[in-house]
Amino acid sequence: MKKYISVLKRTQLFSGVGEDEILSMLSCLTAKTGSYKKGQYILHQGEYSGNIFVLVEGKVHIQRDDYWGNRSILGQISVGEMFGESYVAPESGALLNDVVAVEDSVVMMFDVKRILTTCSSACRFHSLLIQNVFFAISEKNKKLVQKLDHMSKRTTREKLMSYLSEESKRQNNSKIAIPFNRQQLADFLAVDRSAMSNELCKMRNEGLIEFKKNLFTLL
Repeated sequence: MKKYISVLKRTQLFSGVGEDEILSMLSCLTAKTGSYKKGQYILHQGEYSGNIFVLVEGKVHIQRDDYWGNRSILGQISVGEMFGESYVAPESGALLNDVVAVEDSVVMMFDVKRILTTCSSACRFHSLLIQNVFFAISEKNKKLVQKLDHMSKRTTREKLMSYLSEESKRQNNSKIAIPFNRQQLADFLAVDRSAMSNELCKMRNEGLIEFKKNLFTLL
């Protein structure tokens, strides 16, 4: 676990906590690691989880498949990001979505009860962890509102423009790299891939954008 300390130091969960303190807290929080191959499910819809997870290697998607196999990508987790914190409340119920590794990935798991309950040794950074979890949930809610804003647009073009515009603002650049391939972007925006690809070509022909794979330039 020591090799992941520098990653944990950059996470929202351990914001404000030094590397030495993180190392000493790992046993207190009963931290564990899990390795997953590309395509392997980390969590399944309907399961119950008592952990908060931090991705320390790879990339994962939060997604949901309906009865007919139609997929919606609700979000992407990159290295250093946390997931599972939405289910920390005792009555949160079963997971509503799947969590799938889209690259070979390693996650670190922390017992929720150990995070929310001050340990007997009363380490001075424990209350800071609780505060960080609260802030993380707030940040996730903000991202959900942004996604709902994209989804509320009526047409495929409007959804694309809303998403690309938001990414341009976030990256502070008219040239952006998005974290999705074409199918994943279609799943994220809940649109048909062929229709989306046609719309992207129309937008390019009209001089609105340029693109190559996942690299876009807003004109």
